Amino acid sequence: MKTTVTELADSRVRVQVEVPPSELEGSIERKARQLARELKLPGFRRGKVPAPLVIQRIGREAVLEQAVRDGLSRWYSDALETAGIVPVGDPQLDLGALPGEGEALEFSIEIGVVPKAELGSYEDLEAPRREPAVEDAQIEQEIELMRDRLARLQTAARPAAQGDFVVVDYRGWLLRGEPGSERRGKPLPGGEGRDQLLELGGGNLLAGFEEGLLAARAGDVRTVEVSFPQDYSSAELAGRRATLEVTVKEVKAKQLPEPDEDFAIDAGFDSLQELREDIRARLLELEQARIESEFRRAALDAVVARARVGVTPELIQARAREMWERMLQALSTRGISPEAYARVSGRGEQEALTELEPDAEQALRREAVVAAIVAAEGVTVSDEELLGLVAPAAEREGVEPAALLERLRAAGRVEDLREEEAARKAVELIAARAKPISVGQAQARERLWTPGSERPEEPAGVTAPGRLWTPADHTRAS
Repeated sequence: MKTTVTELADSRVRVQVEVPPSELEGSIERKARQLARELKLPGFRRGKVPAPLVIQRIGREAVLEQAVRDGLSRWYSDALETAGIVPVGDPQLDLGALPGEGEALEFSIEIGVVPKAELGSYEDLEAPRREPAVEDAQIEQEIELMRDRLARLQTAARPAAQGDFVVVDYRGWLLRGEPGSERRGKPLPGGEGRDQLLELGGGNLLAGFEEGLLAARAGDVRTVEVSFPQDYSSAELAGRRATLEVTVKEVKAKQLPEPDEDFAIDAGFDSLQELREDIRARLLELEQARIESEFRRAALDAVVARARVGVTPELIQARAREMWERMLQALSTRGISPEAYARVSGRGEQEALTELEPDAEQALRREAVVAAIVAAEGVTVSDEELLGLVAPAAEREGVEPAALLERLRAAGRVEDLREEEAARKAVELIAARAKPISVGQAQARERLWTPGSERPEEPAGVTAPGRLWTPADHTRAS
């Protein structure tokens, strides 16, 4: 494809795209073969109608329209990759008249892009770095988690309480009728089980189930009413109520091992002291990794503070929406709907977007500065380095790194990987040049700033709350 990029105001670009006739005709033929699967013509078996005959029967313009609709997303992605554009927000697409036979298809895309940064000096940077520390309370917390993992369930001759487990048989029916006068309807789909082990207080049961089993003893038969949430995975059950007849067969209490020498030996250590030292070493290693990540971000933010980056409100709002949509996508993989998240968080979409805007603005500034550093320092990533990057994943998949890299290249993902690694190297370069100072020093310098005076160029104290930025965040929005 041929692309022409025109820079517009406010960090926007227009990309003029020309899909050559050969590519377009190939798309038309592929669409015609696809349509042939459903087309019935005398003398031809279903799916065996030749593409030219399909085009003649349906009409070239109709097939072309469907082919363009199918291919537009791919041509759009290819055009942005060819132009080297990192988009921000949704595009404005202008598709002109459909071309005649033998003519190219032309369309244009107008979209926001990560703005360009004008770098200040980054040779005399200072950034806060915490001293690693592991508190005794953290070690004891880890030991308690280990005790919980090594706990055993023992039969308890008492009523069930929070934290206990119960072994039950149950049968369920959907309820019908108005609240207050509900009665049993048809059997609950999948609503029958035997010898089921349920935890009380684990938060994994339907509303009403746990409450109905508290204080139950072995041998008790209880009728429990439960409610399915509105966003339940089964549309048939979402928002419905059901009644369950539950037979409690056994109450089991969790018995945690004592934190003594035998406990340490069971965990693979010679003594409790050796176990505590191992936990401290592991926590210290994790703490040092967090500190280095914080320091890299603080060093980058020091460069950001000295740079000029033209970030518009429109770009900030677009990036905030991208962040919001990525978060919703991540939540959906865990079975959490937007409605459920809104109920738990107590905020709607617009409130969430407004709260995300400061992070969105800083993310744009960081990306712009990283791109400028990559260009200013001539940061490159060789194919040999890419092979090293994919080697761990290749080993897990049982393939050669070169084969995996070729697969990524065929999928159009190699350049994204190269850009991510270049961004990581740029941030490492900045961090290597930065002088660490204590958090106290950074906070003292921040307190020296008062409204109306120029903000100092040094990073403003400890890093902002929230997930730490890493070079992996320097990716194209999906």
